[in-house]
Amino acid sequence: MTDTRTRQPPQSTRRIAQQVQGKRILLWGYGLEGKATEAFLKTHCDVSSLDIFEGTQDGIDENACDLIIKSPGIREAHWGLKYTSATELFLREFAAHTIGITGTKGKSTTASMLYRALQAGQPRPALLVGNIGLPCLDAYDDIGADTIIVFELSCHQLDHVRVSPHIAVFLNLYEEHLDHYDTPERYFAAKANIATHQHEGDHFLAGAQVPAIETRARTHILAQKPQGAAFSLRAPGAHNQYNAQTAYFIATELFGGNSAQVRHAIESFDGLPHRLEYIGTAGGIEYYDDSISTIPEAAIAALGSIAHAKTILLGGMDRGIRYDILEMFMRAHPEYHYICMYASGRRMYDAVAPLPYCHYRDDLTAALALARKITPPGTACILSPAAASYGAFKNFEERGEVFRRLALGK
Repeated sequence: MTDTRTRQPPQSTRRIAQQVQGKRILLWGYGLEGKATEAFLKTHCDVSSLDIFEGTQDGIDENACDLIIKSPGIREAHWGLKYTSATELFLREFAAHTIGITGTKGKSTTASMLYRALQAGQPRPALLVGNIGLPCLDAYDDIGADTIIVFELSCHQLDHVRVSPHIAVFLNLYEEHLDHYDTPERYFAAKANIATHQHEGDHFLAGAQVPAIETRARTHILAQKPQGAAFSLRAPGAHNQYNAQTAYFIATELFGGNSAQVRHAIESFDGLPHRLEYIGTAGGIEYYDDSISTIPEAAIAALGSIAHAKTILLGGMDRGIRYDILEMFMRAHPEYHYICMYASGRRMYDAVAPLPYCHYRDDLTAALALARKITPPGTACILSPAAASYGAFKNFEERGEVFRRLALGK
C-alpha cells in the first residue's frame, strides 16, 4: 500500500485567488463551466475586470486582458501564456489532492465507482467533480486539507494544461473527437497531459493499449481482467469489470481502503444513465439505452454485454472516424439485426450492403419502428449508436431520453 499523504508531488500550490489577483480576465465561452468560473471569480477573487466572450478567437483583443480562461470544447487557432482554463487553475492549487481519470470510454463509470469506493473504504473525505457534471470550481469550498478529489477529465479539459494530477488514470484510447482535433495524434496529445507534467512520487495508471507517455511518475499498467474473483456488478459487460478493477486498485493499493468494503461499494453501484441502461420491456422486447456509445468499439462491447441481444441501432453525426472494425463485425455476425440511421449510419450501411440483416432508416423514430417488427420477443434491442448525437439531438442524454420515450411509448 502507498501512503499518498506522505508522497505529495512538488507542484505549485498557488491559490486560484493569487493566480488571478488584480488581473483583467476574459472568460472565453459561457456554458456550464464558464458560468461556474464567473460565479467563482466574483465570490472568491479580486480581479481588475471580468468580461465574457463567446465568439471565435479572431475576435479576442489579447492586449485588452491579462488572462483568458477558455471553456472546454472551443477550437483555438493558437495558444499562449495568457491562455488558461478552469481545470488548469484548479490543478495548480489542488493537484496533490487529485485523482484525474481520462480515457475515450469508461471514465464516468470508473470515476463514480472510485468515488463510492473511497467513501466506503477509508476515512478521508472524497469529492467527485469534472466532466461527470459538476464543474470543479463549484466544489471549491468543500475541499479540506485531507480531501481526495476524483476529477473526471475530458480531452477538452486536458487540452493545453501545464500541470497534472498526483494520481493520473488513462483507461483506454480509441479514435474520437476528430471533428475537433482533426487527427488521432492531436487527440492523444490532449489526453496525454494528464501525465506529462507529473513528478516523482506521483502515480500514472495506464491501459495496456495506451501509447507510452513520458512522465516522472511511477507507472502502473492496468490489468485487463480482474485479478482474483470477478466483480458481481449490476452494470454489465467486460469493460465494466475493467473499470471496477481500476477503481479497486486505487482505493485499496494507493489509499489503503478495506478490501471488503471497497468491493461491496463497487458491486453496489447501479451504473450511470445511458450506459447500457436497461430501460424496460415493451411488446416482449427488452430495451437498453447505450446512448453514450460514440465509437465502434463501444457498440461491439454492448452486443457482447447483453447475452440475448438481437437488434442494435447504429449511427448519428458523422465525425469522420473509421468504422472498419464495426463493419467487419457486422459481416462476421449475422445473428444480429443492424439498423443504421443518420449520416454515419448511412456510411456503415453502404459499406456492408446488401447484407440481408442490415437495414437503413433515416432517423431514430423510423429505426425503432423497424426494430419492433424484426426483434423477436424475449430478446433485446440496444441503442448503441457508435456516433455522436449532435445535429439530430442536443446531446447523448436527449438522444437516450427520446429512445426511452419511443421504445416504451412514454
